[in-house]
Amino acid sequence: MATVLVVEDDPFVRSALIRHLAETGHAVRSVGTALEALREVAQVGCDLVILDLGLPDLDGSEVLKMIRGLTNVPVIVCTARDDEAEIIRLLNDGADDYLVKPFSGEHLTARMTAVLRRLGVGAAPAPQVLRVGGLSIDVQRREAALDGRSLDLTRREFDLLAFLAARPGVVVPRKEILAEVWRQTYGGDQTIDVHLSWLRRKLGETASNPRYLHTVRGVGVRLEAPSGAVADPVGRRT
Repeated sequence: MATVLVVEDDPFVRSALIRHLAETGHAVRSVGTALEALREVAQVGCDLVILDLGLPDLDGSEVLKMIRGLTNVPVIVCTARDDEAEIIRLLNDGADDYLVKPFSGEHLTARMTAVLRRLGVGAAPAPQVLRVGGLSIDVQRREAALDGRSLDLTRREFDLLAFLAARPGVVVPRKEILAEVWRQTYGGDQTIDVHLSWLRRKLGETASNPRYLHTVRGVGVRLEAPSGAVADPVGRRT
């Protein structure tokens, strides 16, 4: 199992990649812009990056160069460009492999396995735990606890909490929450609010007196450790 960062601006392609990678046992985070990708790589880290070239704010080939300036994390480029000269340039710029769209999930898995095996990543899988203040979220076991007390969460509540906990201190837009947690591209604000209300109740807080879950009006939701607590956004291995 590896921690994979999917960098893809198309919500449908991104959802399909997340679903396939999760089903094959990987921990997945995703972003839709170059800026978010660079922030994730620099501040959170991962075992492998799946990078689309057609990003809205910066061409993926430039993002690849910037990632290489930050880390040696393996990068698989996904592109609709099948020009040989372009592919050679990407490999020379630091890509570990590439896939030409469209491709199957099985093809992606085979390429990922080869890259990770070659670089010795993920040879000894270990549970991944996200920690934000007193919150502890075991992604593999799908277990969560607050200050050592187990939380009884529904499947969707756990997905929402884990999704936000992987981005501590970041205001996540409702549109992104809807796309990544509910696999929907429109509507659903009331659904998000209801699940946030249930989560707050189980965390012992309210919307008017939040400790972990903060709603930023007109923008989105932020999960962060209460003042004085220590956040561990990396999802460290234990």
